[in-house]
Amino acid sequence: MTSQLEMNTSGLSVVLGTYNRKPFLKLAVDSIRQELNNASFPYEIIVVDGGSTDGTLRWLAKQKDIVTIVQHNRGSWQGKEIERRSWGYFMNLAFRAAQGNYICMLSDDCLVVPGAIVNGYREIEKEAAQGSPVGVACFYFRDWPEIPNYYISAAPNGILLLNHGIFSKKALEDVGYIDEDHYRFYHADSDLCLRIWQKGYLLIESPDSYIEHYSHANVFVRRTNTSAMNSDWKAFYDRWKSPLGLGPETKKDIWMRKEKSYTDPAATLEKFRWLHRMNSWYFCVRKLYRVLNGRS
Repeated sequence: MTSQLEMNTSGLSVVLGTYNRKPFLKLAVDSIRQELNNASFPYEIIVVDGGSTDGTLRWLAKQKDIVTIVQHNRGSWQGKEIERRSWGYFMNLAFRAAQGNYICMLSDDCLVVPGAIVNGYREIEKEAAQGSPVGVACFYFRDWPEIPNYYISAAPNGILLLNHGIFSKKALEDVGYIDEDHYRFYHADSDLCLRIWQKGYLLIESPDSYIEHYSHANVFVRRTNTSAMNSDWKAFYDRWKSPLGLGPETKKDIWMRKEKSYTDPAATLEKFRWLHRMNSWYFCVRKLYRVLNGRS
């Protein structure tokens, strides 16, 4: 039974963004539901959809425990191309709508290893009860199938950077949420964590929180974002080169990793395997089609 969240509660809002990843989104939501079904704190699930055309919106409309926000971010409307908005704009819609004092940010192509969200919530609540100004609790994750160990990213100064995990909503409000104007797609999450750090908040790990992330979900959609990579890096470098002591040769090698080996007794990533096989066949067929049509 979903626990409904009320204003001014110490509960949790779980937020995800999605676009044309219905099979992955359904798995992600199912893992969240299983994790929080018996949670002792109130929670809500918020999904921001970028205008999916694969049936995701029809599916979301039937999910009575999900708050759905639709922000069409591709295609055309009334004879004009729809203006593409940044990843930060997209996610800030969910952050601002969230009712919980804590906000758990996940991806639509990830699975929650049992205990991850509950352990993270308890960790940040424990620190808050002791008077620690915690703004972020980072979860360990791994990009399956490439990377065997779980890890948390970190900046050169050792500050942890959240990919999946929990934010204090107060910390988000204090820094004005994600910078949605200077970053189109990349580095905005790292920038957010560093601005929270600059405000005096602590960024901690949740040592018993693990996430499985599937790195091959809809890669052809993600490739449309690669043109933003250089401009986003320049925005990040210009802002943080002095605070982080970045040199001119550190563009792709500055990030550190805090790694951890862990064996998941629930074998959570097994839920990815059938989608991985489908993706592999799709890649092969697409490659063959391109070769037969004289494309590289």
